[in-house]
Amino acid sequence: MEPNRIAFVVAAGVGVAAAAWYFLRSPEPAPVPPPAAKLAPAPAPEPGGPEHYPAPTTQAEPAEKPLPALDDSDGVLLAALASVLGRDATGRFLVPERLVRNIVVTVDNLPRRSFAMRLSPLKPVGGMLATTGKDASLALAPENAARYAPWVSLLEKVDVKRLVAIYARAYPLFQQAYVELGYPDGHFNTRLVQVIDHLLAAPEPAEPLRLTVPHVLAEYADPKLEAESAGRKVLFRMGNANAAKVKAKLREIRRALVDAG
Repeated sequence: MEPNRIAFVVAAGVGVAAAAWYFLRSPEPAPVPPPAAKLAPAPAPEPGGPEHYPAPTTQAEPAEKPLPALDDSDGVLLAALASVLGRDATGRFLVPERLVRNIVVTVDNLPRRSFAMRLSPLKPVGGMLATTGKDASLALAPENAARYAPWVSLLEKVDVKRLVAIYARAYPLFQQAYVELGYPDGHFNTRLVQVIDHLLAAPEPAEPLRLTVPHVLAEYADPKLEAESAGRKVLFRMGNANAAKVKAKLREIRRALVDAG
C-alpha cells in the first residue's frame, strides 16, 4: 500500500490531505514527478461545476511586506501558519523545509496511486499499524484509528477563514510552484478544489477493513479499495469516524476557497 498523509490541508488544508506514513513499510515512489504531459489526468470537477476555480483573493494590509521569493518563503509561511495552528502544533506536524513546493506536489499526487513520502509537508503519523486476526480474518484493528487522533483533532480546530486568508495571500508562491512542477498553463487553486472533491467522493468501506498479504506487503482484500488513490487510502486507514470529521472540514475549506475566488 502507498504512503499517506492528511495532506492536505494547507491545501486542504492546504491536503489535508497530504497525511501519513507507509502502509506496512511499502517502498517509496520516485521523488520527482514526471512531466505534466505524462501525469494521469486531474480528477474531474463535481458534476455541473466549473472547470476552473479562480485564485482566491485577499485585501493586503497597507503595512504588509511583499511576498518573499519561493525559495525563501519557508520562514514567513511557517510563522503565518503558527498563528493559526499554534507554534507547538506547527513544529510537531509540519516539515519546515520546501513547504510550498511540498504542499503543491503532495496535493497534486493525492488522486494518484502513490506519492513520495520524502516530499510530504507533514511529518509521519506515529505508532505502529494495528491489526487484528490473521489469514482470512486479518484486518485493521479499531485502535489503529487512534494513531490519527492528533491530526484529526488539530484539523477540527483550524479556523478555516484565517487559513484560507494565509493561502490567498501566499497564492502566487503556490501557483509558481505548480507551474514549475510541469503545468505551465495550469491553475493550482483549480487543482486543489478538484482534489478536495476527489477526497470527498471517497467511499466508506465496511469495517473492519480486511487485509491480505499476497506476497510481502499487506494490501486491502477488496480489489476495488486496493485500486483507489493514495489520498483515499489515507481516509480508509484512519477509520470511517475520523474520515467523516476530515471530510466535514474539507467541505468547509472548499466553500471558503470557492467563495474567496
